[in-house]
Amino acid sequence: MPNATHAFEAHAFEAHAFDALMDITARPSVVFARGEGSWLWDDTGKRYLDFIQGWAVNCLGHAPDVVADALTAQAKLLITPSPAYYNDASLKLANALTERSCFDQVFFANSGGEANEGAIKLARKYGALHKNGAFEIITFEGGFHGRTLATMSASGKKAFEPLFEPKVPGFRKARLNDPASVEALIGPNTVAVMLEPIQGEAGVWPATDEFLGELRALIKAHGLLLIFDEIQTGVGRTGKLFHYEHAGIEPDIMTLGKGIGGGVPLAVLLATEHASCFEHGDQGGTFNGNPLMCAAGLAVLEQVSQPEFLKSVADAGLFLEAELQKLSARHGLGEVRGRGLLLALDLKLPIGASIVAQAFAAGVLINSPQPDALRFMPALNVTREEISLMIDCLDAILVKAGAARRVA
Repeated sequence: MPNATHAFEAHAFEAHAFDALMDITARPSVVFARGEGSWLWDDTGKRYLDFIQGWAVNCLGHAPDVVADALTAQAKLLITPSPAYYNDASLKLANALTERSCFDQVFFANSGGEANEGAIKLARKYGALHKNGAFEIITFEGGFHGRTLATMSASGKKAFEPLFEPKVPGFRKARLNDPASVEALIGPNTVAVMLEPIQGEAGVWPATDEFLGELRALIKAHGLLLIFDEIQTGVGRTGKLFHYEHAGIEPDIMTLGKGIGGGVPLAVLLATEHASCFEHGDQGGTFNGNPLMCAAGLAVLEQVSQPEFLKSVADAGLFLEAELQKLSARHGLGEVRGRGLLLALDLKLPIGASIVAQAFAAGVLINSPQPDALRFMPALNVTREEISLMIDCLDAILVKAGAARRVA
């Protein structure tokens, strides 16, 4: 008679055929059927505590009422009239974003990669118009900006280097938190510097506020554009609506994705009036700015931008950080990195995949972006009780595995 795990896997394969989906990543043979807040249920009824949330996508958790209600109401009115015409929802969201940020104009997209592709195009257009054809953009080792050819070329992810050659030229790589490495790369063809304020895929490595301030001054001195990729850090994730606020600086261009849609495919390219130089025909997209997605984005923004909500995110982040630090001290692990509710725990050993698998079996979803690190991206409204449940699960795994000496 098969054990429970084998019986479960057999049930999953009998109920669902997986072969029609391209095999582009290793997925467990589990099919999720329902979600609510910080919790997911598979089609057997097993419940999972989700600290990945679609890679920081579900900022209000799974199936939040405000998003569901906005989608339902908008779907009964207008789904999309074509981007050749204005629609009410996109105008409202565009104005809400510019009112809450340092930017003047907005272009809506469907994914973070598409928004970043737009930022690259906008910078190159600016270079063509104002910088004698300058086209090079300085990006950073360890950075991740998407999966289009241009955004992969802009990324500093080692795994991307041999893929899909030849890459798009024009991206030179500096080192995070090293302003001298940036200045050394600036030349007559340089038009912009682009970075994530926290490098998520690299293992949650933050740019310091001091570095961001020095970078802003350096870029201004050379007449360049500063591009912030806030696909993962934006929309309240770090305890402020946008991460650039922590450093007290203002980028020229910013991209948003993931959390802005609260679970639906929505991304944004924002720019100051100074940097906005697209002409008719330069940029577009069939579904860009469709009212269905924009209605969801507006519902999310109105909730997340409330001061009391942002304070609750900051408080939850401090609690999660403190609990991870205690866990690390108990098991002789490394530092806790990040800000707000985008945090990583340094494991010191390449045991991340094993911990993720054991946590999954125990009904907790966490992520290991690098072999020696765990990443935590819960819903922004995660409760202290849910954080404690996740910590207890990790504690039990570390005790059982004997990955490190328990000292308390």
